[in-house]
Amino acid sequence: MSASRRRRPTGTLPRPLAFLAAAVLAGATGTAISLLPAQAVLHQAAPVPPPSRAATPSPSSSPPSSPAPAGPSGFVTFVDTAADPGFDLPADARRTGVRWYALGHLRAAPDGCAQRWAGRLAFGHDPVANRIGRLRALGGDAGLVFGGPAGEAAATCVQQGALTAAYRRAVGAFGARYVDFELPVPGDRATVLRRARAIRALQRERPLRAGFTLPLRADGLAGRDAEMLRLTREAGADVATVNVLAEIDSPGAPEDRLRRLAVALRAARVQVARAYGLASPDEAWPRLAVTCVLTGPAGLSVTEARKLAGFAARHRLAWLSLRGAAPDPEVARILRG
Repeated sequence: MSASRRRRPTGTLPRPLAFLAAAVLAGATGTAISLLPAQAVLHQAAPVPPPSRAATPSPSSSPPSSPAPAGPSGFVTFVDTAADPGFDLPADARRTGVRWYALGHLRAAPDGCAQRWAGRLAFGHDPVANRIGRLRALGGDAGLVFGGPAGEAAATCVQQGALTAAYRRAVGAFGARYVDFELPVPGDRATVLRRARAIRALQRERPLRAGFTLPLRADGLAGRDAEMLRLTREAGADVATVNVLAEIDSPGAPEDRLRRLAVALRAARVQVARAYGLASPDEAWPRLAVTCVLTGPAGLSVTEARKLAGFAARHRLAWLSLRGAAPDPEVARILRG
């Protein structure tokens, strides 16, 4: 026996036996790992995250406190920026909780194409529109309203490229996500198609929702307006909403006013369904918005406001709005929800 073997410490395996034991242990470990489920290690390395939960708003947060929806909803406040240049969008949003505003009217400048506020003010010279950025910082937004009582540029800007460029500059100047075309008269077929093609072109360039504001008659929309909607759809423009201007006369019993309004809205929803090729007239309700035009402060009572708000919720109307005479503050509060 060698000196080295004679000097091996007590309790230590001989070298050949140690090598043999190590080999057996390595083989057993490999066998055990091979018998584990293939996904066990993956689950340990990358655990499945818990389901996400909607954020709960803080009770102390002041409305509006979250990003505005992609398009108008709930209640929309219309602002005639030329008639009310002192209107403060962010201050009104904080006071009322309204998140969407419609700013009008953008009309053709003397050249017939370029868009100006009230046809005369350049984009940077309208104090109301200049506050859109501060409104967005609060989580609100504002859409642009082209046209109005004095007409809309598609009737005067007869070159397709020039009309599209005019709309594009306005939309780009304000980063608008929603535009509306208020049309007392839709124009002839050529005008309708120019407008539709311009809307289609912009919607192919950017996310942009579009709508029309049209007068409501006792029997619904005028035939020319319904035809305009059909031609616009067939030209490839996506029109999200038809906002009807419903004049509310002060004379007459309140129940008669609401009944007449309901009859007119039901007729309009049938026309909108046909224009858009919808399977059922009821599918048109969410495409309809209602702007009540008050001819006097007594044009809409508190009771009527509650019934109108209930009607809008029941039929899932796109939004409600008010114009004309200043309403009773409680009426406005009810319609704002």
